[in-house]
Amino acid sequence: MSASAGLGAACLVGCSAMPIPTNTVGTVSHAPFGKMPDGTPVEIYTLRNSKGMEARIMTYGGIVQSLKVPDKNGKLDDVVLGYDNLEGYLINKGNPHFGALIGRYGNRIGGAKFTLEGQTYVLAINNGPNSLHGGIKGFDKVVWQARSWLTPDGPSLELTYLSKAGEEGFPGNLKVTAIYTLTDNNELQLNFTATTDQPTLCNLTQHSYFNLRGQGNGDILGHEVYINSDKTTLVDKDLISTGEYAPVDGTPFDFRKPTAIGARINDPDQQLQFGTGYDHNWVINKPLGKLGLQARVYEPTTGRIMEVWSTEPGVQFYTGNFLDGTITGKDGKVYSRRTGFCLEPQHYPDSPNKPMFPTTELKPGETYQNTILYRFSVRP
Repeated sequence: MSASAGLGAACLVGCSAMPIPTNTVGTVSHAPFGKMPDGTPVEIYTLRNSKGMEARIMTYGGIVQSLKVPDKNGKLDDVVLGYDNLEGYLINKGNPHFGALIGRYGNRIGGAKFTLEGQTYVLAINNGPNSLHGGIKGFDKVVWQARSWLTPDGPSLELTYLSKAGEEGFPGNLKVTAIYTLTDNNELQLNFTATTDQPTLCNLTQHSYFNLRGQGNGDILGHEVYINSDKTTLVDKDLISTGEYAPVDGTPFDFRKPTAIGARINDPDQQLQFGTGYDHNWVINKPLGKLGLQARVYEPTTGRIMEVWSTEPGVQFYTGNFLDGTITGKDGKVYSRRTGFCLEPQHYPDSPNKPMFPTTELKPGETYQNTILYRFSVRP
């Protein structure tokens, strides 16, 4: 496992007087990537490791705009969906959250309200009757402050944002730091930390849509998926957790043996019908707060393998069911239904309203911590 991003590192932007250690690997650079409607400039950072892998990350939304990964023949392909320019993300057709950092609360909060420390808070409604991914203007739609490092593990990008009390209805001033590191082991690692001055909620995640054949290169139904889980959390027709756990035995949700995404996605299972495919939370088999393997995905034609590791207790597996062919992404590629999948490490959906779930409350004096790691390799 790689060391935490930024440890013993030298800053390349904002503190140039500091020397760069001689044992660093990779490169990092940045360039303008357009302006927000109010004139705020947006930059894009390019992280490269010594193996040729490359990640391009925007200060707008912390969005992974491009992620180039080698296949079994060494050919690099961009494996995340997105747009060629900032304007595509600002138009935000269908609100797909391509590649973004998600907060304050990843996933859905039922009825767009919750009670904390005896007080009820009403949130922005943006998903039927619910609040999804932090509301109308979540962390995916703000410009983060950035600086970059070179470390012995690889190039790092630190993004920081202050979410002020009352933003999208959430209490407390929440200071968030997100550090991306592209390691020399072909891992894109993300370390979140956050603190608050008032009891609040914090459930952060990363929302890249992956296609290991390359973005825009067909559907993802042939990808073979393993999920380290014996049970899911059930949802209702609005995809809100009922509070019940369901064993995966004998259901289309059993990925304890690698199975093609398309093998059972159209089964007449009520939970699948609610999501029009997979859009559910799996309970990961590992101790709470410990870094562990959540999922592994293999794409047979390219030989690419992606493992997902995290400290989070759950992972939301989403199969691009709401992509409908109306979005034209990078290189003029059209994103049709199920042409990308998401694996979003996080706490369980609607946890603030489900006391039987692990808490997502963050109190003053505490530090929220969350590590997400996407590790890439190949099979000949």
